[in-house]
Amino acid sequence: MSVSRQTKAHTFPPNFGIQDVPTNGTILHVRTGGEGPAVVLLHGYAETGDMWAPMAADLAEDHQVIVPDLRGLGLSAKPAGGFDKKTQAGDIAGILDALHAGTIDLVAHDIGNMVAFQFAVQYPERIRRLVMIDAPVPGLGPWEEILKSPMLWHFRFGGPDMERLVAGRERIYLDRFWNEFSAQPDRFDEAARAHYAQLYALPGAMHSGFAQFAAFDQDADDNRAWLATGARLRMPVLAVGGEKSFGTTMAAVMRAAATDVHESVLPDSGHWVMEENPQATIELVRGFLKDAV
Repeated sequence: MSVSRQTKAHTFPPNFGIQDVPTNGTILHVRTGGEGPAVVLLHGYAETGDMWAPMAADLAEDHQVIVPDLRGLGLSAKPAGGFDKKTQAGDIAGILDALHAGTIDLVAHDIGNMVAFQFAVQYPERIRRLVMIDAPVPGLGPWEEILKSPMLWHFRFGGPDMERLVAGRERIYLDRFWNEFSAQPDRFDEAARAHYAQLYALPGAMHSGFAQFAAFDQDADDNRAWLATGARLRMPVLAVGGEKSFGTTMAAVMRAAATDVHESVLPDSGHWVMEENPQATIELVRGFLKDAV
């Protein structure tokens, strides 16, 4: 399948490079651009690294910006396993090594949060600042209460027929999330929906997406095991929730595991912050990366 790259909001500046980077037993599709302190942007489910294009363009004015597609998603390889977030943190470490990036600022959304948290656990010396946007982290804080929400039925969607049920119907399945988790669904526009639906219709993409969720129990066990040691994240953390989505709960999640949490609620937005209120999201992140020490 030929995937269109013509969606303006998801097009990276022409001076960004694109490469497929072997890492940790798989290959991740990575965009890089700019010079300065390194910042890594991690996407979540129902989107790819393309969600970050406007922020990447802004941050590249004074940062080296690194934007991968997560294991199995977007244009990254579709391996059979390794979808626990502890393994995927190793994917990111391998990219940094390949690009000769030392310490980084790390910005994440949705499932990207879960990978970012494990990266912070395993490689705390490599992170200057951490931004976590609008999604829980398995095993942290109110995780068990969060799981009871009927809105999160897809966390447990599984079984032998799940891929067959959505094959050829990827857009129908994804529209459910884009509509229900938006403050105003029309802000997740048709061009963006068509773009991501194409990417999730690629062979192996929906299997990989389901595998990201199926790993949550292992992720929770891994995170709880780390918490049980008494360890805490020491780097400054910006916890951002959409006003019409996770709100202040994002900060509550991170206070369960970090000592220096800065709370922020993104106004006029649901979950899809880079579709619904991209400028405010960029300003929040840029301000934190500049001011936090």
